[in-house]
Amino acid sequence: MPTSAPAKTPAPDEPGARSAHGALDRYFKISERGSTLSREIRGGFATFFAMAYIIVLNPIILGSAKDMYGHQLDNGQLVTATCVTAAFTTLLMGVIGNVPIALAAGLGVNSVVALQLAPRMSWPDAMGMVVLAGLVVMLLVATGLRERVMNAVPFGLRKAISIGIGLFIMLIGLVDSGFVSRIPDAAHTTVPLQLGADGHLNGWPVLVFILGALLTLALITRKVPGAILISIVAMTALALIINAVATVPSWGLTTPEWPGNPVASPDFGLIGQVSLFGGFGKVGVLTGVLFVFTVLLSCFFDAMGTIMGVSDEAKLTNAKGEMPGINKVLFVDGLAVAAGGASSSSATTAFVESTAGVGEGARTGFANLVTGGLFAVALFLTPVATMVPSQAATPALLAVGFLILSGSVREIDWADPTIAIPAFITMVMMPFTYSITNGIGMGFIAFVLLRLAAGRGREVPAPMYVVSAVFVFYYLMPALGLT
Repeated sequence: MPTSAPAKTPAPDEPGARSAHGALDRYFKISERGSTLSREIRGGFATFFAMAYIIVLNPIILGSAKDMYGHQLDNGQLVTATCVTAAFTTLLMGVIGNVPIALAAGLGVNSVVALQLAPRMSWPDAMGMVVLAGLVVMLLVATGLRERVMNAVPFGLRKAISIGIGLFIMLIGLVDSGFVSRIPDAAHTTVPLQLGADGHLNGWPVLVFILGALLTLALITRKVPGAILISIVAMTALALIINAVATVPSWGLTTPEWPGNPVASPDFGLIGQVSLFGGFGKVGVLTGVLFVFTVLLSCFFDAMGTIMGVSDEAKLTNAKGEMPGINKVLFVDGLAVAAGGASSSSATTAFVESTAGVGEGARTGFANLVTGGLFAVALFLTPVATMVPSQAATPALLAVGFLILSGSVREIDWADPTIAIPAFITMVMMPFTYSITNGIGMGFIAFVLLRLAAGRGREVPAPMYVVSAVFVFYYLMPALGLT
């Protein structure tokens, strides 16, 4: 009788090796999902470096806006709030959701807060509406309604909302960098924007932006991990040199000067500065509800697509494309929206840059422990983060806008005019009216009217009729003397 061959001992980096059946491995299912501890760690680092630009960009977007009283948020406090919320929610998603999906302040929704909510109320009021949107998301998940509501908005319109936000983000990047500027009313022209400050591109800051945009897009084309962060670091270094050797009249919001002490204690002054219902007293109940609804939509659909896309890439979905345990993930996502408002860093959402970690092999929430830990470390480097000029950071807005467009535009059914036309209206009205709310509202109304005109009214989900009617009333409010 032949003797059995001795059992093969797994190599230290293979699934099932290490004392891989320990508590961490069992909890995060590292071996079960075909991963290893080293892959999870590498994935966590890759995700952080791919999305760390948000530490710089979020304070620039929020810090450049004023509320109705003329108050601006402190840049250093915004860096702290952004890092704290990203660290907390990313760790929470790892521990509870057990997926390699990192979270941070969402680009797009922070523009809603800065450019639409804050000018009509105080900052605590605006952040209170973000908290309310997060609470609504959690309620929808708890009642099982989130996926049903998701299905009420046609797929093409959901994609159009993402694309419109991408275009809006790109316009903000061009304006904040000085690449384009507003033509003053004194010029008596109907053309709203011009190239540079005077119709021409000149000055060191604009050059930094152009070089940064070219470098970012070149690195993305080469599929270099951390392309956006690399560009920001390189252009910040260039801006520091230029500012030291040349005379630059103005860099705008942030002047690139190396801090005397790069390490500093975090400033938690914005944490908890929230008024849940104060905004309704400033803008009225209907407008307030529409503002909350806009934040809800901005977070709701973008997060759903990101979660499913990253999970599919990580092979965490079944044959039907469904992800087991998705309700835990969606609940944490809703909690993250509310946490972002509570910290005054704007709504926090899932980041598509998590695919960078997945590409490095991450398959579990353990990678999030690494990413979240790195955000926590960044808390103590606020002086370094706040020396980055907008010209070095805003090229990332062009790149993110492009990535949103390239991933969504092809998925719209352009052969069906009842979808294509509303999608087009949604996309262009966001940047052209400088309002995400207007893009969503006009797109929804156009969809309902065109489906009725085509004799396909029965194909319109009932919630779309209700929401569109609310938007019609909202637009008619000035004519009815209700504003």
